[in-house]
Amino acid sequence: MEKVEDIVIVGAGIAGLTTSLGLQKLGVRNLVLESSHSLRITGFAFIAWTNAWRALDAVGLGDSLRQQHKQFYSGDHELRCVNRKLLLEALANELPSGTIRFSSKVVSIEESSFYKLVHLADGTIIKTKALIGCDGVNSVVAKWLGFKAPAFTGRATIRGWINFKSNHGFEPKLLQFMGIGFRSGFLPNDDTSIYWFFTSNEKDMEDDPAKLKQFALSKLANVPDEIKAIVENTELEYIMLSPLRYRHPWDLIWGNISKGNVCVLGDAFHPMTPDIGQGACSALEDGIVLARCLAGALLTKEQSGESTEKVDSKSEQSKKIEMGLKNYAKERRWRSIVLISTAYVVGFFQQGDGKLTTFLRDKLLAAFLSALLLKRADYDCGKLNIS
Repeated sequence: MEKVEDIVIVGAGIAGLTTSLGLQKLGVRNLVLESSHSLRITGFAFIAWTNAWRALDAVGLGDSLRQQHKQFYSGDHELRCVNRKLLLEALANELPSGTIRFSSKVVSIEESSFYKLVHLADGTIIKTKALIGCDGVNSVVAKWLGFKAPAFTGRATIRGWINFKSNHGFEPKLLQFMGIGFRSGFLPNDDTSIYWFFTSNEKDMEDDPAKLKQFALSKLANVPDEIKAIVENTELEYIMLSPLRYRHPWDLIWGNISKGNVCVLGDAFHPMTPDIGQGACSALEDGIVLARCLAGALLTKEQSGESTEKVDSKSEQSKKIEMGLKNYAKERRWRSIVLISTAYVVGFFQQGDGKLTTFLRDKLLAAFLSALLLKRADYDCGKLNIS
């Protein structure tokens, strides 16, 4: 069975839903394909820096999400720990009914003149003028563009989330603990819930929540009892293991971020280690920039200020879509290279287990690394408008 859609977005994660909502707000309909049967929540929470809030403001969700998350003490920078489930639901609830098609796993992509044919596992074929890959580190779309699978760093992160059901009493700030070969952090989402992570150089951790909890506790033996209690009281269903993967910066220098009417965003584009907290933040940036560039190719702004679809031949429209995606790739390439590289370097020093690395981190580089992290967060992806 073949269906026809103007724009198909693969993946209903942060990048995919932000792109979809951005396009909808600019008057461009689209379809989001999600392989799961419902919104897929992985990772529990993430640090939303200033750049993320600028992107959320662009799609009109900043204020409502601010009310649900405590602002951290961070000087001039806006910083909160955002619950992923709340964010994805907020994005999805703003979309017209039927925009997200669940249980729609993409298995292959085929060319057909000016279109792409997207083949789904259930036999459905969707014909589209533009294909946007937001399908994560194992992206089918990134593979079609010629990207290699992301590389493993040799590190992994245990993530956990706990809801105390009453006020936990922790102040809104990051509590961080380091040891030989590990780094751990604890961040309140709001007055009742806390997100925590434990990143380790241990290469053979077993993906068993009970064993992961005990491993983290064994390494955190010297932290305050109230911190250990957070890990101890976290239910096993809210503990997960994530091997850390990233794309080599040179793959983005030479690779095709876009090709014809196909492009990638988020982890499909620039998977990075979590050491500067920019994975989800940069996915939000991607969504705003892509929506602006693609809408600019498909729409014209009349004197009334309303956007209306241009009537072009298939060939003209195909060229404009290609140019819109090229503009997106040009705007995002170096930003993404810088973020991947910074995250890798910061992670190397923050979690190094050698004496020299530890000395450099603790005595010489701490202030520099902190300033670097804040500099990467002070970025504005711009508004949702077209010229």
